[in-house]
Amino acid sequence: MNEKKTGGFYLTTPIYYVNDVPHIGHAYTTIACDALARWHRMRGDVTRFLTGVDEHGQKIEQAAEKRGMTPIQLCDEVVINFRRLWKVLNISNDDFIRTTEDRHIEVVQYFFSSLLKKGDIYKGSYEGWYCVPCETYVPEGQIGDDHLCPDCKRPLTRMSEESYFFRLSKYQDALIKHYEERPDAIMPRARYNEVMSFIKSGLQDLSISRTTLKWGIPVPGDERHVVYVWLDALINYISALGYPKPGELWETHWPSVRHMVGKDIIRFHAVIWPAILMAIGANPPVRVFAHGWWTVEGDKMSKSKGNVVDPFEMAALYGTDAFRYFVLREVPFGNDGDFSESGLMHRINSDLANDMGNLLNRTLQMIEKYRDSRLPADSALDRANSLDDTLRDLAIKTLGDMDSEMDNFALDSALKTLWVLVGAGNKYIDDTEPWKLGREGSGDRLDVVLRTLWDALRLSAILAYPFIPDTAQRIWQQLGLPGEVSGAGHQSWRWGKTDSPVTVKKGDVLFPRLDAAKWGEEKAARDEAKQAALRGESGAPAPQAEKFAQIGIDDFKKLEIRVAKIEKAEPVDKADKLYKLYLDLGFEKRVIVSGIREFYKPEELVGKKILVLCNLKPAKFRGIESRGMLLAAEANESGRDLISLAAVDDDFPVGALVH
Repeated sequence: MNEKKTGGFYLTTPIYYVNDVPHIGHAYTTIACDALARWHRMRGDVTRFLTGVDEHGQKIEQAAEKRGMTPIQLCDEVVINFRRLWKVLNISNDDFIRTTEDRHIEVVQYFFSSLLKKGDIYKGSYEGWYCVPCETYVPEGQIGDDHLCPDCKRPLTRMSEESYFFRLSKYQDALIKHYEERPDAIMPRARYNEVMSFIKSGLQDLSISRTTLKWGIPVPGDERHVVYVWLDALINYISALGYPKPGELWETHWPSVRHMVGKDIIRFHAVIWPAILMAIGANPPVRVFAHGWWTVEGDKMSKSKGNVVDPFEMAALYGTDAFRYFVLREVPFGNDGDFSESGLMHRINSDLANDMGNLLNRTLQMIEKYRDSRLPADSALDRANSLDDTLRDLAIKTLGDMDSEMDNFALDSALKTLWVLVGAGNKYIDDTEPWKLGREGSGDRLDVVLRTLWDALRLSAILAYPFIPDTAQRIWQQLGLPGEVSGAGHQSWRWGKTDSPVTVKKGDVLFPRLDAAKWGEEKAARDEAKQAALRGESGAPAPQAEKFAQIGIDDFKKLEIRVAKIEKAEPVDKADKLYKLYLDLGFEKRVIVSGIREFYKPEELVGKKILVLCNLKPAKFRGIESRGMLLAAEANESGRDLISLAAVDDDFPVGALVH
């Protein structure tokens, strides 16, 4: 276990554009940041978590005009939805910034004036193709014959205007040197490679003002211009710390700043923003982490299809913690993800109800039944059984592994690591059979078993708190622990900490199981209601998807297919066609048996990254339990059988979910 951390930890979401209501993308970024912020507070870091909204620009100006409102009236109305959603999702941000606030406007104008005086900003003219929705000029080399934006695929507009420019090209070599010395400053690795390739291709000076709109921060001394919305927005990260005035917020937190963004805005945060910071003499971000996008049931989210995921609705239907758990657990953090309500339902029933809920319920029932809800002090017990030591050792390893995973923003891996401990707790019950000890009157041994389970649950509550805070607090209270789980400081992060008797207080079930049949009926009714609403708005029947398959998407979503790396391949005795394959899934090791021996030599398989069906019911072949099945293409050509394993590129992460 690492030593207690004492440094600052400053974490930001991007500030969200207020031209529309918040959706799952906003929720995902903010929940992820919330989990990291809660973790670091518990670790003892001086933590600050910032989020907010971006309120300037042409899109907002146009949206307000369509609704017969002023831009600030629109902003004041929409920002309420973001504040309300963060409350619903139990977000623990320390600050919420709006770019229309005086504290921000003053810093933007100071910033602009300083760089203008230094010579890093100069006036020129710009002519080119402009994307209004993205609020950016698109380089000629990225424009096709159709003159569509390469990012949003909407028509570009030819524009010419006087503009102020930032000398981005001046900082090209400094950026390359910075990132070559700090390869973890951009994560995941694919985004690092993307940014470095972009910088090395040659940076051009950046237009940072507009004269074609009024809804923005005026350029000081030249109010025909307003500051380009992206420059305005990026500066929020320092205006929220009181820059340029010296003070505790700036001095404590800016040296440790980490930005969480969607992958579509990585260049703004990892190219433009660090260069601007270098220009004012401030350190670039310690890390910019770019996560992936969400699809829904394998399809792009679209209002016209009625499949936009509403985080308010998901929290209301399934509970805030269940929704938080699902979006953080479902995909390797940094990859794209697919949102499926059936997947959410299954996660609730398996991970939350069957695993964690069952461990708590079984443990407390036995403490209540056999010990009248009371357990002796931990120091009074003598653990000599290897089963106890195994669970203790796993708990200690879990603490260290999760700490490392959270440092690397591997949120899904951290949850998988925790659930290995939860699963081991349930297995410990099966192995120790406390009900037999209770019937046999094995008092001392039963005390050890129950106290071991209690301590595993105590640590699980602490480690689960950043992800599912309300659930962790309920576990904490049912274990008979005082105060808030969030107050369990770093000194509590060890086995056997509570050296006093405890009285448990069994409460309601953490996560009631959902009846799949009833759930399916209710979801179908909700989906039909949404489609009916769409038909009512358009005056025409909603478009129906063509049927190309014999199964429904929910059936397909039951398959958990992941990327696995073959670490070892050895022939199975007395089986000419079988290999025993040792796999690394990232979050666990597995063995599968596969009949591909006549097609591959062992050395051809080792190191290969393949696709594996992980939730197949285990089966035994020649006495070997096989937990999963690899995917392969099969054909027969000229009388010869052919097999080709379904595989991915060498640099693709193990454990990634296949959709």
